[in-house]
Amino acid sequence: MFQVVEYIKFLLKSTNQHGVHSPFVYDLVTQCFYDKTNHPEYKSLSAYRKNLLKNKAFINIKDFGSGSRVFKSNSRAINEIAKTSGTTKKRAELWFRIAQYFQPKHTLELGTSLGIATHAIAIGHSDNTILSIEGCPQIARLAKSELSKASIENVTVKAGTFESILPKLNGNYDLIFFDGNHNKSATLDYFNTLIDRAHNDSVFIFDDIHWSRGMLDAWKTIKTNPKVTVTIDTFFWGIVFFRKEQAKENFCIRL
Repeated sequence: MFQVVEYIKFLLKSTNQHGVHSPFVYDLVTQCFYDKTNHPEYKSLSAYRKNLLKNKAFINIKDFGSGSRVFKSNSRAINEIAKTSGTTKKRAELWFRIAQYFQPKHTLELGTSLGIATHAIAIGHSDNTILSIEGCPQIARLAKSELSKASIENVTVKAGTFESILPKLNGNYDLIFFDGNHNKSATLDYFNTLIDRAHNDSVFIFDDIHWSRGMLDAWKTIKTNPKVTVTIDTFFWGIVFFRKEQAKENFCIRL
């Protein structure tokens, strides 16, 4: 019920490109979010996802996050994970366009899952070194295997907890996707740990910001951070920019 109410609120206050007066955000919305081009790479995205949807093997999940609202057991069929928890076709295509638009050189993903988003980011901009961290060892092994089958060579999947790996990271990241723990305190901890890895043109993307009241609170806190300038709420994602040349502004954009 919480998400239903939040979605109604979102629809009432959100807009499309016509309600955007920032040239930076307008270009992002029109040239990336609303790009209707049938990119040939979409066939690869579809093939990767279809292979997972055909895989009926079971694996045991070790969940470090907020758990699943669908599965009652830790023994789960791969095709069911892809169907209910994996990145959708529409969002995989959006990930491809985002990587193509921003052309990140160094990407960090918190939560590999089956690698559907990872794959889309990788082919969206091949000159991109991607580190993807996955807490569940079996999921990490599966993602490595699937990405290898798809001839993806610019991704490193590392199994381990975010808490153990993040403090050891060096250098800056152009793109960071937070998709591993839908919990307020954990999300804020990861954000505060990684904000020092951001530069002026970095993009942070948070999954499921309307997942729960706690995640919404985390999103509201992130928006008020003095280093954050522009934010975009797409309902399922919260997108953060640190561009000092931009006036501080928050947008709600329908996708």
